[in-house]
Amino acid sequence: MSLLSSLTDQSFQKDVLEAKLPVLVDFWAPWCGPCRMMAPVLDEVAEELAGKVIVTKMNIDENPQTPSTYGISSIPTLLLFSGGKLTATKIGGLSRAALVDWIKGHI
Repeated sequence: MSLLSSLTDQSFQKDVLEAKLPVLVDFWAPWCGPCRMMAPVLDEVAEELAGKVIVTKMNIDENPQTPSTYGISSIPTLLLFSGGKLTATKIGGLSRAALVDWIKGHI
């Protein structure tokens, strides 16, 4: 079972900007090969960092407003938010270890 939740433009404010924990948002699309390759990595990271970071996904095709707001021009793009503020950005795929190190370095 995936620990990931799916965001929408409508839920972004509450689920990300008002979250008590840091939130990692994966901007993706079903047609994106690297995005599909990142999916199991994100599942593992969500499980490993449960209780420390909320891991979420946003389909850019179904939710165009938020990616536009944050200037998402290529996917996968990972944005890390803490206290309602964008704290880090990573574009492209990462290994599980690299992703965990990147997250831990920003929370």
